[in-house]
Amino acid sequence: MLFLIPPIAHRDLQSQFCRKLSSVKDLAGTRKNASAESSSTSMSQTMKKTIGHRGIDPTGETTYKKTTSSALKGAIQLGITHTVGSLSHKPERDVLLQDFEVVESIFFPSEGSNLTPAHHYGDFMFKTYAPIAFRYFREMFGIRPDDYMYSLCNEPLIELSNSGASGSLFYVSSDDEYIIKTVQHKEAEFLQKLLPGYFMNLNQNKRTLLPKFYGLYCVQSGGKNIRIAVMNNLLPSAVRMHFKFDLKGSTYKRRASPKEREKTVPTYKDLDFMQDMPDGLLLEGDKYNAVCKTIQRDCLLLQSFKIMDYSLLMGIHNVDQACREQASEEAVGGAVDQRRPQKSLYSTAIEAIQAEAGSMGPTDTEDKTGGIPARNLKGERLLLYIGIIDILQSYRFVKRLEHSWKALVHDGDTVSVHRPSFYAERFQKFMCNTVFKKLALKTSPSKKRRAVANSPLKKTAGSGPLLSTQTSINSQQLSLHQVSTETREDTETDNKTPEFVSTSQLLPHAKDTKSSTGVDVNSVLSRHQERSASRRVQLGTLEESVSAEDAISLSDIVPNASKSSS
Repeated sequence: MLFLIPPIAHRDLQSQFCRKLSSVKDLAGTRKNASAESSSTSMSQTMKKTIGHRGIDPTGETTYKKTTSSALKGAIQLGITHTVGSLSHKPERDVLLQDFEVVESIFFPSEGSNLTPAHHYGDFMFKTYAPIAFRYFREMFGIRPDDYMYSLCNEPLIELSNSGASGSLFYVSSDDEYIIKTVQHKEAEFLQKLLPGYFMNLNQNKRTLLPKFYGLYCVQSGGKNIRIAVMNNLLPSAVRMHFKFDLKGSTYKRRASPKEREKTVPTYKDLDFMQDMPDGLLLEGDKYNAVCKTIQRDCLLLQSFKIMDYSLLMGIHNVDQACREQASEEAVGGAVDQRRPQKSLYSTAIEAIQAEAGSMGPTDTEDKTGGIPARNLKGERLLLYIGIIDILQSYRFVKRLEHSWKALVHDGDTVSVHRPSFYAERFQKFMCNTVFKKLALKTSPSKKRRAVANSPLKKTAGSGPLLSTQTSINSQQLSLHQVSTETREDTETDNKTPEFVSTSQLLPHAKDTKSSTGVDVNSVLSRHQERSASRRVQLGTLEESVSAEDAISLSDIVPNASKSSS
């Protein structure tokens, strides 16, 4: 039997079904959007917490390749203690070529063994790369094995919170001497290949702004290899850094991010330096020449190894500002000077540029932290701590592709990734023309007068010895006003030599001058100086034609001049 539904009832059922269907779709869409938002939020939070291999576990502790920072620090100290101790039993000898390829391994079970102590960091393998070669490097910088082991292993390592955007972990030794940095596999491999050339360069020149590598190690835990390099510490934590810059000479995206600027001491970049310090940092002539020479020599070495994308790390300590801050701190609770001399040789900035630490003012004490003295445009005294970092970037195929792609989108000369030769040239030009500038020394008027008086005299064409005689007599007359009456009489006696023009011929009122006071002598001499100056201006074009061989001194004209002046 067939039942027919009225059209009105049919439309009602259809509308109810459509409403239910739409509500089900809305509910499903809401759940889908909610799940998508939650997943995107969790992914964004994960991205914020993880940079490269560096992350944060649920307890808030830093991890690297899922290994906690505390376990990594403990493994590093156990491994270095063992490898340095075992190395002391090996006899010292010359470094051979095969020493750069040696890798020694030791297993550290948590329960301990005959060679290793028990620990609670989990089982791990510790590898030491080129131990003989790195021992030689440490000896070159005056680092004794017991000092090296004591600095790194006596107290817990300090993790640096401002690790940068590379995704690496940074630790500093408790005595502020060494930096331990996690490096990638390709960087460690490149450093191994670089060691023979690095060895040759250190033998030729120990004073360099390049990183000083003291050791290369690897902690193998949980199937992961964590490679670390031990280097010199460029920025002593005992010195308050008022500014910090990472400079490459590039302008493409070379500005500190808003998140970086929120830090206590942010690391600024090239565009920030050009904006905040357009006049650069003023160095004395010898310091400026030493800095530029060292940068040029280091860039030439990096270029020969096809290394690029390196930076100049620079910390600036404002001495005048620190004095004001210290005065306020002492007024509140007192301040303690924590500065200490470093153990490593050639590890400070002033040693690296082959210059001596100079005095920066009459009230200064000698700086013991190795900073390079400088000034800003305001005249404030500064100490600069500089060094070239990130040298383990080779211009391989990937870097070539990266530069080609960036050059298509932006100006190829402004991007940081470039061929090594151009990169080195641009780096040097930026450092020596924009960052560092030579301080112009102002000569006082008294020094200028002394320089003119002591300069060699020139003969002028057509005048013979007359101009020289006039200048000699003028200098003698100038000394009359400053010395005693006895010297004045002796000089007048010498000026009566018949071969030369006498004083009475040059000064018509010389007889009156002898009987007048010192003020009259000075006035007459000043008028004579004006006349002789105008005469020298007229003869200026003639003097230019006279060579340096024609220069004659006062002793050539008046043989008894030295006797008369005494």
